[in-house]
Amino acid sequence: MNVLVSLNIPDIGIEMMKEEGISVTKWTEDYPMPQDELLQKTQKYDALLSTMNYKLDADFLKANSHLQIISQFAVGYDNIDVETATNLGIPFANAPNSMTDATADTALALLLAASKNMFYLHKTIAKGEWKHFKPQGHLGVELKGKTLGIFGLGRIGLEFAKRCKGAYDMNIIYCNRSKNRQAENLLSAKKVSFDELLNESDIVSAHCALTDETKYTFDRSAFNKMRNTSIFINTARGAVHKEDDLIRALKNGEIWGAGLDVTDPEPMLPNNPLLDMENVAVTPHIGSATEEARNRMSVYAAQNIIAKYKGEPIPYLVNNEVLKK
Repeated sequence: MNVLVSLNIPDIGIEMMKEEGISVTKWTEDYPMPQDELLQKTQKYDALLSTMNYKLDADFLKANSHLQIISQFAVGYDNIDVETATNLGIPFANAPNSMTDATADTALALLLAASKNMFYLHKTIAKGEWKHFKPQGHLGVELKGKTLGIFGLGRIGLEFAKRCKGAYDMNIIYCNRSKNRQAENLLSAKKVSFDELLNESDIVSAHCALTDETKYTFDRSAFNKMRNTSIFINTARGAVHKEDDLIRALKNGEIWGAGLDVTDPEPMLPNNPLLDMENVAVTPHIGSATEEARNRMSVYAAQNIIAKYKGEPIPYLVNNEVLKK
């Protein structure tokens, strides 16, 4: 099996594949290869280890229907047309639970940074504006005992909720299609409607997958229903919120602050007004940016390909329907 690795991922997974006798070619630049170059290169390979940087749409997949497997160095997979991959008989797998703790920590860090105006105040130091103590200047808000509303209470949302409950004794509510019994047992979490989540939460944190159903869930209407003292956190996908509507809600005082690890579009333009707002913290999609998480992502993505190569069940297969093909 010849495998193309389309971005410069940690070598731990590369070495695992090589030890099994798999031939691996890795793109070693620290930027993604052009999409058209990827399209051409994959013609010569049996498998693709991809990342979220590339759009694996119907046209790409039809042009590469020979691929024996696509394994993604990520948990999310809104960049791939899974239905077309399944119809073409291409197994698609990901790396679930590899970045759960790292992303939950990022959400907590953004909440802390936004609640204390940290990013903005750091800039005032760099500009030479820190002159003296101001008893009523740049005040943040405390988090103890607040109500946390989780939109999409899966693995990452649960870990974030556990941190907020343990450190700040927060009341946990959540909006899901189904009940999360583990969260209810561990944290006394309560399942509520979306409107109840917006109305009752001091912090609203998005941890859902990006789908047609969740795209732009947090729009002008949603922000209008939130408390004017609330903080919005998004470590899921940028398109879960409508950025123009978020900017408007912050400017008009409809919500108090925001912490974003994901934006729409990505990368965010340097003149985006969110970057200059006092009670906003933005990071460049670093939810999985720890050595441990990135190594796990590399390992899990490699395990999928190794399993396919050895004729074993693919451990993190997404499109199980492909097995019927």
